[in-house]
Order: sequence, then structure tokens, then C-alpha cells
Amino acid sequence: MAYENLDTELINELLNDGRASLRSLAEELDVSVTTISNHIAELEDAGVIEGYSPEVNYDELGYDVTATIQLNIEGSKLADVIENLREHNQITSIYEVTGDYDVIAIGKFRDTDEMNGQIKALLNDSGVKESNTNVVLNTVSEHVQFELDVN
Repeated sequence: MAYENLDTELINELLNDGRASLRSLAEELDVSVTTISNHIAELEDAGVIEGYSPEVNYDELGYDVTATIQLNIEGSKLADVIENLREHNQITSIYEVTGDYDVIAIGKFRDTDEMNGQIKALLNDSGVKESNTNVVLNTVSEHVQFELDVN
């Protein structure tokens, strides 16, 4: 394998199996285990690979209500509201966005009562001017990572 594509191929292999051994990666990519180990360390040090974690099916654990929460936030309070959102462990994603709202948060809840309580707690934040919540009816695709193109 040409080393120019090694990092891309390595990332793609890890996307397919994040638990793959160094030996199996080396065999698949036709390089030494030391080369794989060094490249993984470099990718981690550069922040390209940020960690390894399991894919959890929250539905199977009883968190079968997913909601998108759109928030308009008073400009000077944006950082405070975002930090408050981070403290809610059932908020799985937070995005600063353009458009009609300033922030979109995604949350996982056991039921609509739990969702309602979390949303009310968020609305008590003095920086939140307006909100809009949508309950997801059907999850078509979630947490999808894509393979990189090899040039």
C-alpha cells in the first residue's frame, strides 16, 4: 500500500471496526504493526481520532423519545446557555446554527413527561428567549460516520 493513502485507509478500517487489533489492521493494510501503531498515535495526537466508543441503542435502554429543541438565545447569554445544555446528560448533541434559531439540541428521553421536565428546566434559563421542540416520530439514520475518499 502507498503510504500517501495509509491514514485514510486506516481511518476507514477503524470506522468499520473500531475494535480491530493492530495486527489485523496491519494485515489488512499490508504494513507493519509498528507502522499502524505509529499512525494511530499520530492521528490521535492530531485530534483526527478523538476516541473509541460503543454505539449504544438508547431505544433498547428505554430512551425511546428523541426530541430536537430549537432555541433563540439572548446574544450575550449564548455561552452560558450552551454550558447549561452540556450539563443535561440526556442532551446528546448541541449545535450553534444559522437561521431562525441560535441553537439546536438533540435529546433522548424515557417518556414525554421526562422530556417536558427537561425542556421546562431549559426554558427557565434566563438567556432563552424562545423555543420550539419537535418529537422525532421515526429515526431513519443516526450517528452515521462516513468513509473517507481515497485519492
